Amino acid sequence: MGLKIDRVSHRYPQQEDFVLKDVSITLEDSQIVGLLGTSGSGKSTLGQIAAGLLRPVQGKVLYNNEPFQALPAREKKRKRIQMIFQHPEVSFNPRISLDKSMEEVYKLCGKAYNTEARREMAGQFGIYPEQLKRVPAQLSGGELQRLAIARALLPEPDILILDEPTSMLDVISQAQVMRMLLALQKKRKLSYLFITHDVALCRYVSDKIYTIEEGVIVEDKQLNSAVV
Repeated sequence: MGLKIDRVSHRYPQQEDFVLKDVSITLEDSQIVGLLGTSGSGKSTLGQIAAGLLRPVQGKVLYNNEPFQALPAREKKRKRIQMIFQHPEVSFNPRISLDKSMEEVYKLCGKAYNTEARREMAGQFGIYPEQLKRVPAQLSGGELQRLAIARALLPEPDILILDEPTSMLDVISQAQVMRMLLALQKKRKLSYLFITHDVALCRYVSDKIYTIEEGVIVEDKQLNSAVV
């Protein structure tokens, strides 16, 4: 069960060098796996492949032991696997209200439109109906990241790919977001692929850590479960 990256290699068009080289990682149900690496190590590319946003040049992505690309279109529509980006603004259209951006999730996933559920989810992360009427630029970075997490949860995913979710936030906002994420993982029994350059944070939250350097997994280490 869960998610398995099986001997994945990847390079971008017009580039000779591979950014990922024969990478294999496993994310079990209800597990937090850390992916630790510096800038340029390939960790964000691996996250996008895990989320189904990029198709690898070589190798396979398995979701619940089935090739991800073989899943029905509806299942692949960012439903069971959601990604939260380092820069939360990329999750929202800058020209439309945040409420409309939240509404788009239902269309993408083929789910019935539910205003109450949408606002309730945002409220759980400290974002209220009057704020949803605004455009992204009118919220702080911490508020927007909390809303990006709420938006990612609307399709009721099993797995969250978290790409440096707190690195652009101030210390107080970082702590708030991490508390929310860890409490949420415990309550919903979610699986997280937690991508970061922060060694201490990675060790704190993760059950297992893969270290990536220049597109290669150089270490994997089993740890104790994270404590909220």
